[in-house]
Amino acid sequence: MQPPIRLEPSFREKVWGSTDLSPWFAAQAAKIGEVWFEARPPLPILVKFLFTTGDLSVQVHPPDRGGERGKTEMWHILRADPGARIALGFREPLSEARLREASLSGEIVELLEWLPVSPGETYFTPAGTVHAIGAGIALCEIQQNSDVTYRLYDYGRPRELHIERSLEVAVRDRHPGAVSPRVLGPGRKLLVECPHFTTELLEIASPFTYSPEGRRSQLLIALEGGGRIAGQAFRLGEVWHVPDGAGALPIEPEGRARLLVSYNRNG
Repeated sequence: MQPPIRLEPSFREKVWGSTDLSPWFAAQAAKIGEVWFEARPPLPILVKFLFTTGDLSVQVHPPDRGGERGKTEMWHILRADPGARIALGFREPLSEARLREASLSGEIVELLEWLPVSPGETYFTPAGTVHAIGAGIALCEIQQNSDVTYRLYDYGRPRELHIERSLEVAVRDRHPGAVSPRVLGPGRKLLVECPHFTTELLEIASPFTYSPEGRRSQLLIALEGGGRIAGQAFRLGEVWHVPDGAGALPIEPEGRARLLVSYNRNG
């Protein structure tokens, strides 16, 4: 039986990124916006850590269609400066013509529903949700393993926009906001459950046994604390892949540990 495998981080420089990735990673010389954790061979779920000092573009991701994988994602807020916010959906429903006009003029920024964020909150962003992430945020993103993005507005930065393709898939309505976690048991909460992935939060301060039966593409994401997983040392900022068919895994925290567990049941 294979033990869990620690995935190597890949640091991606972004103009809106940060050199301060603490406490999850060491300080960087370049402005890092995204830290990816990719398995080999690739899994249908991809984990990223995002760090922002500027606003990201207003964008939307398509759903699965024509045999091509779309992009549904979730965000778990790790750190937020005072006044930090994200945008999900619109303050009121829009017509297609109004959304096109607002995207071309930049007025779309004012029509979005901007939500103040705090550490510990989770937001589910299904494909078709028009969204943006503001400055001053660190978050963990779990998504379908796809990088297809359509941009509606990018603050005048010299990147291609995809307004017509965005209009084909955009939900021009309101978003329900932060999710309400459901308690599954002591130290265990369900955050998101959708056809593409399920994500739970583990908050443990004593030995815990993780039972992965019936789950596939399993990833353990250490947000806080450290300890040992199946006898191997782990620390915050690490992502571990649990091979399919693995048996029960003992997790022994050193003090208090917080981990996200993401998986699906479809491979």
